[in-house]
Amino acid sequence: MQSTMKLSLGPLQYFWPRERTYAFYRAVVDWPVDIVYLGETVCSKRRELSTGDWIALAAELAANGKQVVLSSLALIEAESELGVLKRLVAEGRGWIEANDLSAVQLCRERGVPFVAGPTLNVYNHAALRLLMDDGLVRWVPGVEQGHVLIRELRDAVLAAGLAMPELEVIAYGRLPLAYSARCFTARALDVPKDQCGFRCIDYPDGLPLATREGRPFLRINGIQIQGDEITDLGPELPQLRELGVDVLRLYPQAEGMADIVAHYHHARRSPQPPPRIAARNGYWHGEPGMQAH
Repeated sequence: MQSTMKLSLGPLQYFWPRERTYAFYRAVVDWPVDIVYLGETVCSKRRELSTGDWIALAAELAANGKQVVLSSLALIEAESELGVLKRLVAEGRGWIEANDLSAVQLCRERGVPFVAGPTLNVYNHAALRLLMDDGLVRWVPGVEQGHVLIRELRDAVLAAGLAMPELEVIAYGRLPLAYSARCFTARALDVPKDQCGFRCIDYPDGLPLATREGRPFLRINGIQIQGDEITDLGPELPQLRELGVDVLRLYPQAEGMADIVAHYHHARRSPQPPPRIAARNGYWHGEPGMQAH
């Protein structure tokens, strides 16, 4: 075996019906993933699973040998959302993925270890060091941060005589590019945000958005915008190993996820890099994120 890299299943970015969500995570029990992120990160109106349901599901997966991390919203706008976050930190009995600085503050106050999610925007070693002082144990760089910037930041941390926290890189999935207080799905369907009817449940992999020329461009997912392409860092595994990446994050998709996990499980145990099964991630190489055609 060439690497001890772990596999993580990132938080579910889409809005799926309750039974579909439970069926998905029941299947995850038997998948060779080491870490599972649970919780709503996009929109607090998505309540097919309550906060208590997520916490109970976390306990069930942990009992089956998975490390479970409860993920926070990327954009906290209301006191009610802050209340949910406080409950996750207080009752989660494990690590938290902090996707907002409010989560960092609460974890620091309670002494709860946390993962810095990709929306925290950590761009230099001084910021990373401050988060480490607050209880950071794992860092997920933002989607646009390529291997050069990550290497420079890692080297600066080590040069300061500090131990680098665990490094988790988004290896597979549609990349979350932006968040807004405005709901893009409601806007696209010409309905008010407060009367959206939870329409994003009709789009289990997001609502496709094309250019005027008809070329696939983005995915609309509530208040989140994603790239349309599913990106794959599998062929870059030798570089990821050399960089010291500890965890490969795979974002859940509506179909074929068991096969994706199996593909990466085999790849992490093989001395040879796997063939590319989705789009090349330009950001990783310091290039435009989307390939020109």
